[in-house]
Amino acid sequence: MIDLTRVLPEARIPELPNPYFGKVRDCYDLPPDADYPQGRRILISSDRISAFDRILAAIPWKGQVLTQTARWWFDRTADLCPNHIVAYPDPNVAIGRRVAILPVEIVVRGYLAGTTSTSILTQYRAGARQMYGHALPDGLRDNQALPQAIITPTSKAFDGGHDEPLTPAEIVEQGLLTPAQWDEVSARALALFARGQKIAADRGLILVDTKYEFGLDDTGRILLADEIHTPDSSRYWIASGYERALAEGSRPPSFDKDVIRAWVVARCDPYRDPVPEIPPEMIARTSAVYIEAYEAITGETFMPDTSGATPLARIRAHLAPYFR
Repeated sequence: MIDLTRVLPEARIPELPNPYFGKVRDCYDLPPDADYPQGRRILISSDRISAFDRILAAIPWKGQVLTQTARWWFDRTADLCPNHIVAYPDPNVAIGRRVAILPVEIVVRGYLAGTTSTSILTQYRAGARQMYGHALPDGLRDNQALPQAIITPTSKAFDGGHDEPLTPAEIVEQGLLTPAQWDEVSARALALFARGQKIAADRGLILVDTKYEFGLDDTGRILLADEIHTPDSSRYWIASGYERALAEGSRPPSFDKDVIRAWVVARCDPYRDPVPEIPPEMIARTSAVYIEAYEAITGETFMPDTSGATPLARIRAHLAPYFR
């Protein structure tokens, strides 16, 4: 039985320098040294779940699932692209080289899917056939496999603005990336996605689409940063139910992480109204979905780390060598 009382809503550690608190991660930047001229970043994955531009709840074990899923994938793709990871001092913590994040978000899509205004399915339904520098054929059905995987890049709005669709030509013309950088990033992204799809297929899953972040180290080398192929950054379908769903025109079965989102939307306008308190059974159900996703993706049994009086106490102990 998974203990649902152990939760990490935040990881505020005053002994660590240069804090940056995101929606889900609490980060600290270590100063540069001889080995790491750009410094290192401590990334602590909390159990917070974010939607509608707000924090909805803390889901037990979510942070450990995301960190360990990304670790599993980083280990299996390092031959395709160097990544920023330096160490994993705790199940919820990764330490990476600080990199200058490239101002283009790389989304790779293998299927005509999505729900947002910038998704290829939304645009295709509206009649668009030219998008992101690609030409899609007529006659595709919702959630059908594309003739080949494509990259749908967007600008990366660091100031809280909206990401905007881009074509490869626009990326180079606007000086966001050099031609050589775009060639390398796109080739590495497609190779990572192909590896991800192959491994997912071996696990009875379909890796539908995903996003990658790349950055430059102090030498100008391109590194894969942030996370890779996690349930939060990627869409997975369960292969055994795909063909039937495609024939019926329904959404293929997936790890339904949106149980809380759907519960909230049914009870309020989450962008305008106060959000009701999430009931314990909904939190437990969402926790189970994340654990199920980890086990299905990796083929390994999830082992929750119950050491320490609390998750934060355990993390503090593991990060004590980095205290100022």
